[in-house]
Amino acid sequence: MLELTIESREYYDEKTNTFFTPDAIKKDVKLRLEHSLVSISKWESKWKKPFLTKDDKSYEEIVDYVKCMTLTQNVNPEVYKYLTVGNIQKVNSYIEDSMSATTFYEVKQYAKNNEQVTSELIYYWMIAFNIPMECQKWHLNRLMNLIRICSIKNASGSSKKMSKQEILARNRELNASRRAKLNTKG
Repeated sequence: MLELTIESREYYDEKTNTFFTPDAIKKDVKLRLEHSLVSISKWESKWKKPFLTKDDKSYEEIVDYVKCMTLTQNVNPEVYKYLTVGNIQKVNSYIEDSMSATTFYEVKQYAKNNEQVTSELIYYWMIAFNIPMECQKWHLNRLMNLIRICSIKNASGSSKKMSKQEILARNRELNASRRAKLNTKG
C-alpha cells in the first residue's frame, strides 16, 4: 500500500492577485492507495479501454486512476486537483515496483502473443488457476507473478530441456547483465 500526502499550501490566484488555501486541503490530506486488480477494473469500466498498455495516458486518466486506487474513505474529490508532479512520480514508482522477491528467467520466444490484457482476462486467469478472489486486492505485480508461477508450474510437465546453445546464450545474457549492473569488464 502507498501512503500519499497532499500537503496544505497556499496558491496564487492571478485573476484576483491574492493567495488562498483551497478548502479541500485546508490541512494535509493522507491518501492510502493500492495498485490492484480492483483498481484497474474500476478504471477500465469508466474509460472502456485496457489499462495495461504502453499507450500514454492523459493527465485526466492518470488522476482518475489515482482515484480508483484510493482506499481512504470520504475523500473530497477536489483533493485530486492538487496532486503534484512529485505525487504522480511516487504513484508511478509504486505501480512499477515488483513487490516480490520472485524473479523469472526469460526464454526468448519467437511467437509474440498480442492478446490485450484486461481486468476480465486477469480474473479469468485467477479462476483458471483457482487463485482466491481475495488476491484481487493484492498489488497487481504480485498477483501477476503468482499467475505466471501457476502457468509455469502447470506447464512444467510439458517443458522441453534447453539445448547446449540455449544454455550458452542464456549464460552470455546473464553475464552481460551482471557486468552492466556491476559496471565491470569481466
